[in-house]
Amino acid sequence: MEHTNPLLQTWTAPFGLPPFADLRPEHFAPAFDAAMRRQRDELQAIARQDTAPDFANTLVPFDQSGRLLGRIASVFYNLTSSETNPALQAVQRQMAGPLAAHDNAIYLDADLFQRIDTVFAQREQLGLSAEQRRLLERVHLDFVRAGARLQGPARARYAQVMEELAGLTTRFAQNVLHDESSWHLALPTAAEQAGLPDFVLAAGRQAGADRGLADTPVITLSRSLIVPFLTFSDRRDLREQAWHAWTRRGEHAGEHDNRPVARAILSLRNEQARLHGRASYADYALADTMAGQQSAVQQLLGEVWPRALTAVQRERAALREAMDKAGVPADQAIEAWDWRFWAEKVRQARYAIDDAEVKPYFALPAMVNAAFDCAGRLFGLRFIARDDLPVYHPDVKAYEVQNAQGQPVGVFLQDNFARPSKRSGAWMSSLRWQNRNTATDVPSGAELPLILNNNNFAKGAPGQPTLLSMDDARTLFHEFGHGLHGLLSNVTYERLSGTQVLRDFVELPSQIFEHWITEPEVLQRHARHWQTGAPIPADLVQRLQAARKFNQGYETVRYTASAIVDMAVHALPDAEPPADLCAFEAQTLAAMGHPAPVGLNHRLVHFQHLFSGSGYAAGYYVYLWAEVLDADGYDAFVEAGSPFDPAVAQGLLQHIYASGNSVEPGAAFAAFRGRGPTVEPMLRKRGLIEEAAPAA
Repeated sequence: MEHTNPLLQTWTAPFGLPPFADLRPEHFAPAFDAAMRRQRDELQAIARQDTAPDFANTLVPFDQSGRLLGRIASVFYNLTSSETNPALQAVQRQMAGPLAAHDNAIYLDADLFQRIDTVFAQREQLGLSAEQRRLLERVHLDFVRAGARLQGPARARYAQVMEELAGLTTRFAQNVLHDESSWHLALPTAAEQAGLPDFVLAAGRQAGADRGLADTPVITLSRSLIVPFLTFSDRRDLREQAWHAWTRRGEHAGEHDNRPVARAILSLRNEQARLHGRASYADYALADTMAGQQSAVQQLLGEVWPRALTAVQRERAALREAMDKAGVPADQAIEAWDWRFWAEKVRQARYAIDDAEVKPYFALPAMVNAAFDCAGRLFGLRFIARDDLPVYHPDVKAYEVQNAQGQPVGVFLQDNFARPSKRSGAWMSSLRWQNRNTATDVPSGAELPLILNNNNFAKGAPGQPTLLSMDDARTLFHEFGHGLHGLLSNVTYERLSGTQVLRDFVELPSQIFEHWITEPEVLQRHARHWQTGAPIPADLVQRLQAARKFNQGYETVRYTASAIVDMAVHALPDAEPPADLCAFEAQTLAAMGHPAPVGLNHRLVHFQHLFSGSGYAAGYYVYLWAEVLDADGYDAFVEAGSPFDPAVAQGLLQHIYASGNSVEPGAAFAAFRGRGPTVEPMLRKRGLIEEAAPAA
């Protein structure tokens, strides 16, 4: 079957894109098996060499190995996230264990590690370039952190733990998707639609049509629908119903209950950490981060938490005042499903901002063009629509990306809309990483990056535009910043390419790019009314700028609470996690004085950052850590007097976007900024410290 399996053939589409139209779920398992066999052969050829190990005969071919497996896995996991179905999900469950076992076989291969370890021990005498040394250090650490130094029963048990974790994290993600795709709230009557602006109803009707409910608006658990519903609906009873559905994803007894799944993941992670000689999983995870240890994370969270609580109390008082003016009985408490509703009333009163006024200026195509234009002005990039390139769903838009000299630098695929076959959230992924470490038979250009962005915006009705909120536009710019990190990568070795950096650095390129969507210069150029083409009024821009810090106490508490719970549950030194994770979560929040009406970004039962993989486990703090970097970093443009200052943009390109993991992240930031970061710009950005009064 290998000779007929499209996953195993040469991909002849432009840029080596996958033949999406030819792919079937049944192709993946045999393709994975064949690709794993090929990589095992490649690695055995390295490990069994008679020649003494050196960088050229060990690290270079190791970085080249597994390219076939990598391309198949990239396509597969993109489809299981963005366009899945029961057959693909079955393959995902089937292959989780074998793929984890394959990784274990690589990193627990004693002969292979011995060669890498020998080169590592000689690194001072080898005359390596800075990038070569960085590759050697990162690959060596990858092996050590994957258990290469374990012996005997510990080595065997470690492999078993990692295979079990792979199956459990797959189950966790599929359970969340089940709860998200199986729930909706239909709003067939005017009474149930009370308070909802036209743009919410239009998006709801499209979501209803997608689910076979013609002309009936429905609210799904997509953030682009649930948040506006909680913000505008006059029906407090329905807001409560929607809130509970949103926050209890993964907390339903039965086949899709994530409580035992998360608990099993935590138990295995704790065992993984103990096998490495660490007291907790948090200690193990943080050892390979900029923070390095729990105390550094706790110091940052401790800077923010009390300030955020103080801000929330001010905001809560403003909400209570608005409720009193509206005649709400004094004994009616502010509940979690009330906060956004009353905050919107306060926002409209204080800043004269109404999303119904704002969103017509934020049509999706215009915001995409705004992101492209900013990338062009900063980095010389051009995004050329290519309708001829293969994509996996009609919603996906494909672009060839060229530099200022007209040379291709990669392909960008953008998938912007929510649908039942797609997981929630927003993310960047890659079908291929940029690198120059290619085999001699690889065609020129075949190692250009293939980068994807996924969002979950509520699609407009046929003939109507998709209108974004300011938060949606910020999300689009955030993910595009990740995309630029992949597209602008300029390194030799695949392991060091793009976003494959330390976790608390990876959000810097994405978060710093968010700043441009709030720049008046960008808004005046691109935020145009979708019907009239008129530019956004200057006074509305001023009101948006004035409102930037509004409700930031609420948003900061929600985020920081999730980060604290994440760290708390992964810092437990006990062999077994708490029997009731929901009770543990509630107790942790109560002990830190968390205000219940605020809620938190993610509860443990649906916290995919933590439990759909290990990337952000004991690491949700990284958004705040990176915000320290991005707020300080963007100040370089402020100090230069222009958001498009060429010298600052060139430094940002060279040291942040292009360098990948070829440079230690602290050194990369210092090279861009001329010094290390300070926390004050982040606190000012969130309105958590008072601005200095102007000089008299």
